[in-house]
Amino acid sequence: MQLKPSQLILKNGRVFPGLSPAHQKGQFHGEVVFNTGMTGYVETLTDPSYNGQILTFTYPLIGNYGVPGPKTWESKKIHLSGVVVSEACEKYSHSTALRSLLEWLKDQQVPILMGVDTRALTKVIRESGVMLGAILCGEQNKQGKQIRQIKHEDPNDRNLVAEVSIKKPKTYGTGKKKIIAVDCGMKENIIRSLQQFPWTIERVPYNYDYTKEKFDGLFLSNGPGDPAACTETIAILKKAIKMQKPIMGICLGSQLMALAAGAKTYKLPFGHRGQNQPCQEVESGKCSITSQNHGYAVDEKTLPKGWYVNFRNLNDNSVEGVAHKTLPFFSVQFHPEASPGPVDTRWLFEKFYDLV
Repeated sequence: MQLKPSQLILKNGRVFPGLSPAHQKGQFHGEVVFNTGMTGYVETLTDPSYNGQILTFTYPLIGNYGVPGPKTWESKKIHLSGVVVSEACEKYSHSTALRSLLEWLKDQQVPILMGVDTRALTKVIRESGVMLGAILCGEQNKQGKQIRQIKHEDPNDRNLVAEVSIKKPKTYGTGKKKIIAVDCGMKENIIRSLQQFPWTIERVPYNYDYTKEKFDGLFLSNGPGDPAACTETIAILKKAIKMQKPIMGICLGSQLMALAAGAKTYKLPFGHRGQNQPCQEVESGKCSITSQNHGYAVDEKTLPKGWYVNFRNLNDNSVEGVAHKTLPFFSVQFHPEASPGPVDTRWLFEKFYDLV
């Protein structure tokens, strides 16, 4: 593959040189974040929660087992604005692989920057926090020097959830009991996990008013961006909470539940993205290793009366879930459906089923 000199330019002025495929042209903007996972890049790249972001993998070699068919993907496409790696493997080896990572990214029209010192880049994000960045593919000024001064575009100015949410309702199963699954950028393994139970699932758009329908339980999915920007979803959820039916939320869904209850959220310095985050269930003291992908957290001090923290992150003590003391509402910030990552907390789906 022919490569050309390119670069990642952060909003703080730091420049990280690298190489990009010759076919890539132009500038690609996004919020630069990092993921610590050693495997699972296919599921990670297709996670809609990364919409609008440029992702750097801390693991030095990505792509060694290629890319399998879409049955293992978490959505129909890659939602990232760009990918940054130390080394991308062209020659892959796996029985289920159909093509290489580089071929897949080209087909998906997602830019990649290779040969980057990802350790140094991650340290910058760890120290300064996530920030805007842009991948410039071989662009030069009149003097032949690569461009360093650019105007960064903020993806958070867009409605990121609307871009990844399902466009119209979709039904799964034929069970007697019915749950509403609000799609804010739902991973497919969440639907697979919910389908393990004998109920009817109605998957609806982020701004769909389901409170006018008959249902037995409500599920809130993961998704990208600032939870406070999901004003339509929160307004509908406030009405649903008054109905006092079982509610479960995951990731963004956990933040939305807290916001609808009256709490506030805040942006984490560099977020939690990886498959090795230790969390503790507060009531039992049980610890689990979890898969995570979020940049915001619930402010515990703002939780209203009747609500409490049910899980904590053991690395930074941040809130990893909230629940109500008497009503059947609970949520978690991590991903019990995994994909990628450990399945220590898959039992939470059974808990939701039992509540319904």
